Amino acid sequence: MVEFKAVINDAKSGKSHNVAVTGHHANSLIGKSIGEVVDGIFVGLPGYKLKITGGTDKNGTPMRKDLPGNKRRRILLSESLGFHPVFHGQRRRKTIRGRTISPEVTQINMVVENYGPKSIEDMFNPPSEETK
Repeated sequence: MVEFKAVINDAKSGKSHNVAVTGHHANSLIGKSIGEVVDGIFVGLPGYKLKITGGTDKNGTPMRKDLPGNKRRRILLSESLGFHPVFHGQRRRKTIRGRTISPEVTQINMVVENYGPKSIEDMFNPPSEETK
């Protein structure tokens, strides 16, 4: 069974929420790529639309939107995602993962595109009953 950690960023409140995705919801995310909009039901947010913005694998290797496939590759990078040079014109060969989600990916980053009827904080942290 595949298991992902989904980090959902809410631009309205400026908060991020970490959610574990398992079972058939996790299997349905395999094959999706960065930039696709998915239904929020996969992460427990019915009525929401979420856009996949990135992710990492078990070693912390980041995913890139402009690299097709789901394999890890060593590419020559100038200043961009995955490498921040110290000197002007510096380039470096770094290992980067492709844009497609595979079972090797452990974390998926998402941002809310369309909001649902309830707030995200109410769905993840339901208000507790006060005892009197």
